[in-house]
Formats: sequence, C-alpha cells, structure tokens
Amino acid sequence: MFEKILIANRGEIALRVICACKELGIRTVAVYSEADRYSLHVRFADEAVCIGPPRSSDSYLNVASIISAAEITGADAIHPGYGFLAESAHFADVCETSKLTFIGPTPDVIRLMGDKDRARKTMAELGLPVLPGSGILASEEEAREVAASIGYPVMIKAAAGGGGRGMRVVRTEDELVGALQTAQNEAVASFGTPDVYLEKYITSPRHIEFQVLGDHQGKVVHLGERECTIQRRHQKLIEESPSTQLDADTRSSLGGQVVRALEKIGYTNAGTVEFLMDEGRKLYFLEMNTRIQVEHPVTEMVTGLDLVKLQIQVAAGESLPVQGDTVGLRGHAIECRICAENPETFAPSAGKVTDFHVPGGTGVRVDTAAYAESVIPPFYDSLIAKLIVHGKDREEAISRMARALEMFIVGGISTSIPIHEKIMADPDFRAGKFDTSFIARFAPNGAGIP
Repeated sequence: MFEKILIANRGEIALRVICACKELGIRTVAVYSEADRYSLHVRFADEAVCIGPPRSSDSYLNVASIISAAEITGADAIHPGYGFLAESAHFADVCETSKLTFIGPTPDVIRLMGDKDRARKTMAELGLPVLPGSGILASEEEAREVAASIGYPVMIKAAAGGGGRGMRVVRTEDELVGALQTAQNEAVASFGTPDVYLEKYITSPRHIEFQVLGDHQGKVVHLGERECTIQRRHQKLIEESPSTQLDADTRSSLGGQVVRALEKIGYTNAGTVEFLMDEGRKLYFLEMNTRIQVEHPVTEMVTGLDLVKLQIQVAAGESLPVQGDTVGLRGHAIECRICAENPETFAPSAGKVTDFHVPGGTGVRVDTAAYAESVIPPFYDSLIAKLIVHGKDREEAISRMARALEMFIVGGISTSIPIHEKIMADPDFRAGKFDTSFIARFAPNGAGIP
C-alpha cells in the first residue's frame, strides 16, 4: 500500500480523497492555489504545497508544479480526482515517467477513450450499440452528406470534448455550416483541436451511465447504473440510482456487455460508461469518462462500497473484493449538486459564505469543502456541495431529499437549492417522467434550455 498520496485537485473531491486515505492509514499532500490557501483540503491534509496563482492554468493544471510538489514531499502516488488533469493522458504519462503511481487507468486507455471518435468506433467493434454517425469530418461537404444520410436533427460534437463544449444541435441543412464552424472554433478554444464528428441527435433522450471498476488482475465489474437526465446545457444537476427505466434483466445484459468490452481493452481503476436512451428505451453508447465521477456517492449509497478507497487499493495492486461481475443494489439514492449560482439565471455567485448549516439525519450525506466564513472563489467550477440521500425506495428518497434541502442553509451567496426544491416537488419528476429538456420549464428566460 502507498505511504503518501498527493491529491492533484481542490474542493470537495480533494477532501473526499483525504477521508479515504485517512481510513487506509495513508498520509496525504494537498496542493493549492493562492485562492485556496484557507480551504479545508489544505487544513486536513498532512502536508500542503502552494503550486501557483488562482488561475487554473497556473496552478491545478500546471503539471510541472504538481510533479515538483510530489517529489519534494516524497509522495509515491497521485490521485487526480475529477476535472483538471484527471483525464489527461499526458499527465498520466508524466507520473509514470516520474515513478509516481497515477491512480486511474493507463495513459493508453485514457488516450483511447478521450478521443470520442475512436472511443465510439472501439465500443462498436466490441459489441456496444452506438448511434449512427461519422468519423472526424474533413469538410463541409462531408458533413452535408453524412447529415443527409442519417437524417436531421444531428449533433456536432468535439472529438476531444466534454462538459457540453464543442457541441451543437443542427435541425436543418441551412443551420449546418454555421453550427459546424462554431463547434470547431469552440473545440479549438477548449481542447486545442478543431476535430468534430456528427451523430444522430435523439430529440428527447435520457442519460444513463454505468459505474465500472477494473483491477490489475484483469477483472472488471459494473456497479449498476445512474440516471443523470436532469441537466442544464449538458451539465448534470441531479443524479440517482437505480434508473426507473432499467429493469433487472436490462441492467444485467447491458452491464455484462460493458464489462466484457472493458476487459478486452484492459481497463483498470474507476470509470463510467455513458449511454443515451431514445424514446423507444433503446440505449446507445455516448462516451466513457476515465475517472471517478462527481456523482460517485450515489453508487456508494446503493452498493455500500467506498469507490475512492477501491481506486487506491486497485492502484496499489490489490484485487477487487467483488464476486462475479456486479453487486446487488439496495434501495434508492439521489444526489443534488448544490452550486454557487443564481437559481433563476444560473449566473455564478462567488463570495463569502456567511452562514452554513448542512442537513443530517438518517440516510443523508453531504460532501463539501465549504464552511461559514469560507470564500467561494470566481476562478473554478461553481459546485460547493453534493447533497446525497438514500431511502428504501425512490418515493422515500425524494421525500428525504426535499426535507434535507429545506434544512440546508447557505448564507451570503446565491445557490441552486431553490431549483432543486422545485424539482423534488414536480409531479412529473416524482413520477419519473422526464428527459434532458426537463429543466427548461424552471427557466422561463431560457437560461435552462439545453
């Protein structure tokens, strides 16, 4: 087992990794920007190293500074969390070269799954259902031909993309060229490459993903699915497990396909295979995230497993403690992402937290690095807390979430708590009747339209 792990991240996920390390008896090193000097991950780590100014490019994305911090403190492994460098094959390569264990998949697998076009082709070859689409588009004319062959509407997507960037829905041929140019420009700005591809656009989809884990002995397991359909502009707001749309047979069949595909590519550590479900409840591979997800606590609540501890144990060479290719799911869990945002316009709301009270009680969990008098800086993602609840069934989980939201106090800044309260009270949400356009009804000014 590792003696010391450096956490190349900030906020609640950095604190989450520190908790796992403490339980495993592993010392921790926090890295932080000047904006995060008084953050909780700095306070609770055994050591802390400042790696630069507030801007991410000068700190949390500065590979040289992070590797130097690991070498100076004598760390033997690095946990990247999610976001920042978590899916950087280059960073994983540098860790390997520097004799530091990267707690995640191999660089080659990260590189394969990070190229959305190659990932689609690979998963199709391995038997997973994939939406009709193209390879990397070489010209506007090719885009017209492919769009005409698969039929409008279509989606333009950045090959190196994620988080909704470099994506455009095209409903008619007249929109195609302008949308293509816009998507390519955004892809260059966000990912450094203009490569985009087309795929069939599902008008009213649901977003369902499978949590997976793989060890170095060749074993891969899936831990059931999460429903992540409630989104704003392709950013998830609410996640739950299990999905109301999958029965036990579908879960077992598709989960088994996912496991066999990942065994063939030699997948190790945590990851998520994402699918879109069409109106006929048919599932299509969307992409794979080669890291721990923001919403991993939902799976932890219904499986009883600590995914972050398993990440660390697998990276240290231990075998997965799971018989077969899955585990049973118990009850129902829901997560609401509490963000520092105006609940009507979704505009960021940075500033000092004047009051902070988190709900408790049976089946309630809060993952956060915020506290009273802490400052939410304007430089990073607006997520300040994850509120997770577990109940014996979905009805109890929704009721529990509603009362927990009512008891969650954050003063001094605006948060997304009010919109979550409205969603929990919505009859269609409670009945499981929604798709990715659901959030638009809560934003009459159009801010919430995907």
